[in-house]
Amino acid sequence: MKRSRLIPELTDPPRRRRTLSDEERALWETVAKQTRPLPRKPRATEAAREAEMSAATNAAHAEPPSSKMLRVAKVAAPPSPPPLSPLGRRERSQLSRGRKEIEARLDLHGMTQKRAHRVLQDFLRRAHAEGLTFVLVITGKGKTAGAESGRGVLRRQVPRWLALPEFRTMVVGFEEAHIGHGGEGALYVRIRRMRI
Repeated sequence: MKRSRLIPELTDPPRRRRTLSDEERALWETVAKQTRPLPRKPRATEAAREAEMSAATNAAHAEPPSSKMLRVAKVAAPPSPPPLSPLGRRERSQLSRGRKEIEARLDLHGMTQKRAHRVLQDFLRRAHAEGLTFVLVITGKGKTAGAESGRGVLRRQVPRWLALPEFRTMVVGFEEAHIGHGGEGALYVRIRRMRI
């Protein structure tokens, strides 16, 4: 029988402890003086824990709701529209350089707010139904040097409209267009894909 030889474990040599210089010590002391402890969270008392446990037990033993109640609950709470997300840097770059196609354009110049809102909604519905990906919405720059202060209403309103729930079901996100496509007076809008 061969005896197995035990191999001694290799250990790292102990490190020398470095001492702080006077400058480092002074810096540490100033930082330590400025710090404050985090506020403590109150711990749950035993009574609160027991109340939670009894509520959970009661809920587990409770009778399941009838199917009519479930249907009513589902109808009462419509799903919230998905949140907006900004265009990616790559997509924005490809749009500005013409590598990705802008599939449709809408010019809102000279329209009233009411008409522009209706036209924008119809335009986005059609783009969504047709499966388009990127569209350009031109609002105009509005206020320029020496112009009246009331100008640029659509430039301010269109981004607000696009953030509304009625538009978020059709729009993934939007961003200011490149100077070649209108700059501050236009928006790249990414259309949400249709769910099948």
